[in-house]
Order: sequence, then C-alpha cells, then structure tokens
Amino acid sequence: MRYLELQNVSKSFGKVAAVSNVSLHVDQGEVLGFLGDNGAGKSTTIRLIAGVHTPDTGEILVKGKRVWPWSVAAARRCGIETVFQDRALAEQQTIPTNLFMGREPTRFWGFLDVKRQRRETELLMRQIGFTSQVFSMHSPVLTLSGGERQGIAIARALHFQAELLILDEPTAALSLTECEKVFSLVRAIRQQGRSCIFISHNIYHAYDICDRFVIIDRGTVSFELRKDETTAQQLIERMQHVARQSSRHAGADELGGARSDA
Repeated sequence: MRYLELQNVSKSFGKVAAVSNVSLHVDQGEVLGFLGDNGAGKSTTIRLIAGVHTPDTGEILVKGKRVWPWSVAAARRCGIETVFQDRALAEQQTIPTNLFMGREPTRFWGFLDVKRQRRETELLMRQIGFTSQVFSMHSPVLTLSGGERQGIAIARALHFQAELLILDEPTAALSLTECEKVFSLVRAIRQQGRSCIFISHNIYHAYDICDRFVIIDRGTVSFELRKDETTAQQLIERMQHVARQSSRHAGADELGGARSDA
C-alpha cells in the first residue's frame, strides 16, 4: 500500500521554481532513497513533505486520501516525522528533555509527569541500544557521540508514533560503527512496517539500506528505480550522467542569457 504520494507538486520562491511537478510515492514498510546533487531540490521537497512549506500546486495524499490544508501539524497528525541534518537537539539539556521537548507528558492541572517521562526514556534508551554505563538519562546530550545523538533524534520521532520517518543525511560525520547503529534503527523501522525516506550524499550508504531510489535534478524527478534493478556503481554512474546533463543545461542557459543581454 502507498503510504505517501506527491502528485505534480510544485513550489516557487519568487521567480525561482525550486520544485516543479514532482510526483513520487513511498510504500508502507519501504525505505526510499531520495538522492540528488546540491541544489537539486531535495531540501525543498523534504520540507514540503514535512509541512514546513505548503505546495503552490499539486496534491499530497496519505494512505490514498488528499490532505488539505497541509502544515507541520497536519504532517504529524498523519504520522510523518522528520529528523533534519542538524537534529534540532538542545545539547545542554538532558536526554528526557530532548525526547519530549514541546510534547511533554502532563498530569492533572498541566503539571509535568516526570515519572512517566523518565520511565519512557529508559525504555527508549534500551530500544535504541544505549547500554553504556558512561552516561545516564540525566546526562546532557553534548556528552553523547554523534551516533548516539542521531539515535536520540530518531527515537524522539518514533516515540510519537511516526509511520513515515524522514532522515536527512543521518550518517553525515559519523564513524563506521555509528553508521551501523543508524542502519540498525532503519532496519527496525522497516521490520515494524513503518516507512522511511533516507537522504544521503553517500551512495553506498543509501544503496545498503534502501529498497528503491528516486533521483531529483533541478527540481524535477529525473528517474527512479528499485534496488534489484541496479548496482551501487551503476547508480553512481547514472547520477554522474544526470549531473553532467544538468551542467550542460545550466551552461546553455547562461550563454542564452548573455546573448539576449547583448
């Protein structure tokens, strides 16, 4: 079943068309690799899915039903959570504070339910494999490694019942061991029947973990294919071909502009 579908979605900022008629889908229980060069339109598309931006045209469907108006709140109600590249963590604060920030459990009269917060934090830490005795749930996030911080950001999204998790460059600046921890979390998401959009500049990382790939270039979907239709090296070569074609078009546009100015 298709969990999420974008149909001819476009978004412009002034005269700049950041995304033009993008159509893509994510199946339930699928890890989709969303790839493209810098400036290809990945970030805008992800922000559209997350509800940060509202489409100028086109439709967003969740489980086959159009959702409108579209916003961050609407995306969250549909079970879509995003872990952006900066992870949006308050590094001076503790793990529970980061896990529940803005959505803290409360008791009567609106008082924080601290016991529940600690109990659920301990459970989440075990689920994502935090077994080190070096730190506890009261440790500030800045004492954690890059992989552990990524784990906190992912656990936060999963705790709030994410059915579709968007991971923006989740393995950037991580060691091999920490990358494997992230991959384990993504595999667990798939085994639970949840979906994931995996954005990465590391094609080998994406190839290892993803079931299908969508490549975007200059704001449009260039091509898509399943993992069983390609090798990692072939995927790289196709992306290099797209990048060369894009450079030629950009050069032609600049030349055309120079001629018209003349």
